[in-house]
Amino acid sequence: MRDRKRGIMTSSVLPDWRAAMPWPGVETHKHLRGRLGVVSGKATQTGAARLAARAGLRIGAGLVRILCPPDAAAVIAPAVEAIMVTPFGSEDALAEAAENLDAVVIGPAAGISDATRAHVRALAGTGAALVVDADGLTVFEGWPEDLFEVLDRDDVLTPHEGEFRRLFPDLPDLGREAVAAAAAARAGAVVVLKGPATVIAAPDGRIAVNDNGVAWLATAGSGDVLAGMIAGLMAQRMDSFDAARAAVWIHAEAARGFGPGLIADDLPDRIPAVLAALYSQAG
Repeated sequence: MRDRKRGIMTSSVLPDWRAAMPWPGVETHKHLRGRLGVVSGKATQTGAARLAARAGLRIGAGLVRILCPPDAAAVIAPAVEAIMVTPFGSEDALAEAAENLDAVVIGPAAGISDATRAHVRALAGTGAALVVDADGLTVFEGWPEDLFEVLDRDDVLTPHEGEFRRLFPDLPDLGREAVAAAAAARAGAVVVLKGPATVIAAPDGRIAVNDNGVAWLATAGSGDVLAGMIAGLMAQRMDSFDAARAAVWIHAEAARGFGPGLIADDLPDRIPAVLAALYSQAG
């Protein structure tokens, strides 16, 4: 639906992104369904990557791989089943591991360090579409141009308000839609400004406001799940703007279906029910 007064799309009634959903065909296989990577933090900080990876798998990516520091592999491997684990020991090794991936999530619990900054920049040169979240954003506080100069128009930034202000401290507060649009134009990437009414803005001027947000999403790890969902759709070659607004809507519907008591661990397993409802409408 388009608000004629403001020219902003609201995403509860969006036949265009529903039509763009990457439903698999009869003759598809796992590689055609998209290859997703998620970069993990150190051994004591692997939960965020596992949440993102599971969400990416649930939303349809055919192959999901967690890329991790060597010390984290022994922690992650027993905790995942359909997800592969690839240790890396250097920036070059990380970039090499990502070369055959369609999309990569970097940032959730990655650590606020020079290494995380270097990892983002290394991944930007691989050709994989990036979803940069959490620590992957915060490490560029004070040096946002170092991030923006390596981004492509199909990359996605997923800040909450605090992370947004670290990257765009000088943007005047003219309303969430206006600042998100300005941020996307400056970054040259899609910006997902998270909140009760999440704003999704593309560098080409497209903008959407999600109108089905629910309070149950105010829980640790829900943003990691969202990052994995966006990247999972991008890995299936869905347009990044469409992938972001679809994932934001599905994320909220999954939370609504669970209701009180929701924790982030519950979200990935609620995704199939939302997808099934969408698929039934697609026919």
